[in-house]
Amino acid sequence: MHDLTIHQLVCFDAVVSEGSFQAAAEKIRRAQPSVSVAVKNLEGQLGLTLLDRSGYRVSLTEAGRSFHERARVFLAELRALKNHVTQLTMGEESELRVVIGDFCPLPQSLALLRRFFDDCPGTRLHLHFEAIGGPWERLFDGDADVILHHIDKADPRFEFLDLFRVRVVPVVAPGFLRFPVSRSITPEQMRDYVQCVIRDTAQHSDTRDYFLVDGARSWTVGDQLMKRELILQGMGWGHMPNYLVEPDIRDGRLLDISGRHLNGGEAEIVAARRRDAPHGPVANRLWRYIGDQAAGLVGALS
Repeated sequence: MHDLTIHQLVCFDAVVSEGSFQAAAEKIRRAQPSVSVAVKNLEGQLGLTLLDRSGYRVSLTEAGRSFHERARVFLAELRALKNHVTQLTMGEESELRVVIGDFCPLPQSLALLRRFFDDCPGTRLHLHFEAIGGPWERLFDGDADVILHHIDKADPRFEFLDLFRVRVVPVVAPGFLRFPVSRSITPEQMRDYVQCVIRDTAQHSDTRDYFLVDGARSWTVGDQLMKRELILQGMGWGHMPNYLVEPDIRDGRLLDISGRHLNGGEAEIVAARRRDAPHGPVANRLWRYIGDQAAGLVGALS
């Protein structure tokens, strides 16, 4: 079992994850014959049949499954080592890219960043504002170092720090509804009214909708402030972060219509970055700084 190569293991792992040699070749950007030869040579050197090629999709043999478990761990460790070497060779970054999501409270988020970058005059901050799937897309496309947004915490690609808990409530302007406001309003009752929703800024990811009533007309806007203004003007209704509309609700300019059927919800805002990506010294200092500040921010907007 000598002279195994990283290329062979990468090809084998790609075939297993993609289910075919052609798809594996496309994933790792190699010619399909090159992938086939690499896996065949790997099996020959091991003296094992790793793949069952008799079905429509390539599958693992028992020996292949056992071997792949170890190979996958090795490849993950190898990627981590490469990232560590990249970090060691990085100098101070000249720029960092931070994306703030649409549910983030801007005063608190910007104050957090300002305090850090005041002490980093040599690093330029590129700040972007994205909605719905936009922050995740930028992060996984390599266009962001850190995002402040809600995430799927079960996704192993994320490393994250808890920051804020944001309550989301459905609101309308007084007189917008043709029936009395109560805690028993149903989505079916709201179907005849225009719903204001945020436009997803993701360019090539699956579109996601939150709190959307099926069959209702909807108007899309670019940010939460525009959405709030449309609702204030009686041009639609929608779900809003509580911190943006709490003064309006208190003063009677907006009505909270949450209840048994329109529950609203809660978004957990985190700082997130890619676990598998290399991070330079300034990015790591920013991460540690956010971690130090995080305890004081969790639940700040509850």
